[in-house]
Amino acid sequence: MAHKSDIEIAREAKKKPIQEIGEMLGIPAGHLLPYGHDKAKVDQQFIDGLADRPYGKLILVTAINPTPAGEGKTTTTVGLGDGLNRIGRKAAICIREASLGPCFGMKGGAAGGGYAQVVPMEDMNLHFTGDFHAITSAHNLLSAMIDNHIYWGNELGIDERRVSWRRVVDMNDRALRDIVTSLGGVANGFPRQTGFDITVASEVMACLCLASGLEDLQQRLGDIIVAYRRDRSPIFCRDLKADGAMTVLLKDAMQPNLVQTLENNPAFVHGGPFANIAHGCNSVIATRTALRLADYVVTEAGFGADLGAEKFMNIKCRKAGLAPDAVVIVATIRALKSNGGVAKADLGKENVEAVLAGCPNLGRHIANLKSFGVPVVVAINHFVSDTDTEIGVVRAYVAEHGSEAFVCTHWAEGSAGIVDLAERVARIADSGVSQFAPLYDDDMPLFAKIETIAKRIYHASGVLADKSIRNQLHQWESQGYGRLPICMAKTQYSFSTDPNLRGAPSGHGVPVREVRLAAGAGFIVVICGEIMTMPGLPRVPSAETIGLNDAGEIEGLF
Repeated sequence: MAHKSDIEIAREAKKKPIQEIGEMLGIPAGHLLPYGHDKAKVDQQFIDGLADRPYGKLILVTAINPTPAGEGKTTTTVGLGDGLNRIGRKAAICIREASLGPCFGMKGGAAGGGYAQVVPMEDMNLHFTGDFHAITSAHNLLSAMIDNHIYWGNELGIDERRVSWRRVVDMNDRALRDIVTSLGGVANGFPRQTGFDITVASEVMACLCLASGLEDLQQRLGDIIVAYRRDRSPIFCRDLKADGAMTVLLKDAMQPNLVQTLENNPAFVHGGPFANIAHGCNSVIATRTALRLADYVVTEAGFGADLGAEKFMNIKCRKAGLAPDAVVIVATIRALKSNGGVAKADLGKENVEAVLAGCPNLGRHIANLKSFGVPVVVAINHFVSDTDTEIGVVRAYVAEHGSEAFVCTHWAEGSAGIVDLAERVARIADSGVSQFAPLYDDDMPLFAKIETIAKRIYHASGVLADKSIRNQLHQWESQGYGRLPICMAKTQYSFSTDPNLRGAPSGHGVPVREVRLAAGAGFIVVICGEIMTMPGLPRVPSAETIGLNDAGEIEGLF
């Protein structure tokens, strides 16, 4: 029998009015700003009033290195939240908003799948409450004000060769990576080389996701370095007097979005930085709000644990004063086969040898996460093609590495298929055994922080960076930015910078192509290998199969 598509399942959801979802968390209807009947923003006044409440338990869901199709980390996050509620725990979910880039590209949306979804699925994967549009507009307002300042006399002395601020759009478009602006004559300004990034890589996105409120947001926006003078002194966003107007554009976007799962449990969906080219976590304000309203909060960090979870620990938790009580690694038999060398077309066939060959990828993620002092369990996100033999070897492998694996069928069965994992995670979180600590100290030199991540997380032999990059890091240290954490930008498909080097490679070098100071967000972006901050569309993008049917309903989203 054919399975229903995600969008068919989502369309059949029996959603409750969003005010009822708010009541489950004790949010009065008057403090919800509705966007239709099934989604709302939580107003800042209510959030400010929660400041004295204690936090609940924080559970992070991460994953092994994914296959190109994605392997169900968000689905498991949603399923686990539903599962905790099913066993009588008061739980909320915190996930990121979806970017239009992967929705119309290859990976698809970010609302979960099967019977473990957040709804309204179509809205979430498209325009939602307009947060990404606001972030794009605020970012590009700053871009326009830089060029406008230069056009009208350049009082600040901006060196046009050293404008570091690019433009953004929330779409995969490789043609915009490297462009020349202001062509066409004197009336259009001074031509210069620049480019576009995707919105989820914007520093404005990172500022919003790490800010504690509007005042902190404006401070962070003002701290953004947009260009340099000829004497190499920095020019900040506030020097252009852009931070106030940008904050106005982001005023509503700063407020977390509340929606619900298919099982009518509360979910906060807010912010959306990618984990391969940005810090990969939902907003701090949404996470803190959920922790003060629920006893358990299940959140996720993008892509594999070498990217999203590492940044969750070293950037988000460090900056926001958070500490996870338990971590769940999502693994699939398919992804383990992929890491064992099997082609995508053959992932549905039983291949125990390939599963075993891919298990070291899982083992390394387990060991890496334990190095942060956190307890780790494994969720095997079940596919119909998985065999008992394949599952058995994974369970045995995980046990040998000091952890437990649970087969989870939440995609097909909803919360009923993830009860065992929910009960175990709740016990771990309640036990207080987590001894979380970041991987490196604030006072460690910047290059040493990069080496620490490369050697301890990626198991690389070293970092390959030319003298100009090392000198840039030293200069930032002399300017007072040496205590910032590192945000690595690299391929999600491998521990290395080579997307084709699967499994658990060791002894490889990590080539650093570029470093960027995100002074407003509060981290250093280290761009490694061939990773791009503006993705391109695949040969056959998902957009080709998305459209409206005769009833005016959306088809093709997943």
